[in-house]
Amino acid sequence: MWDVFKSPQVLQRTFLIELSTLQPAARTAMSCIAKKCGIRFQPPSVILIYKEKDKTRRRIMPVRNFSQFSDCGIAAEQLKNNPRHKAYLEGVSLRQLKKLHSLLRGHLRGESLAESLKKTQQEETIDPEEDMNKLDDKELAKRKSIMDELFEKNRKKKDDPDFIYDIEVEFPQDEQLESCGWDVESSEEV
Repeated sequence: MWDVFKSPQVLQRTFLIELSTLQPAARTAMSCIAKKCGIRFQPPSVILIYKEKDKTRRRIMPVRNFSQFSDCGIAAEQLKNNPRHKAYLEGVSLRQLKKLHSLLRGHLRGESLAESLKKTQQEETIDPEEDMNKLDDKELAKRKSIMDELFEKNRKKKDDPDFIYDIEVEFPQDEQLESCGWDVESSEEV
């Protein structure tokens, strides 16, 4: 899934990611289908490999005015809404563009590609032991969007071949359920 291409003649590092199967391939008015999206660190650019009329093409979109202090979300939205690139980036999710911009920001901060990927992966996973009540609204919304995406990915739809209607599952109980003080008091009063 992860392809890293290095050109021996030019010291450019390019990082390409195959587009997710969750995102349907977008067909624009120009009938182009996005296949892979990636970044090039020097000069900072987003690279899109797409198919148009049975030809595979590559589009290089420079990332301008982006520094190690830039907001990845805003930069990704600006690139996606840019009139020159809008038709081509229709098949690329905003979340994926944010990931690519965060990898680019990590590179500008001096992190290696492996460190940036690890950091991005940690941001996208949810710790089940984490207390969500202590998060601010922005972080909570981010966690909820991650959970919604994971739910949609794992959800069985009626059209799926292994879909079964009305599944009943019994969960084994190894230990007896502990009763709480308030639970015992209410049962005695009844």
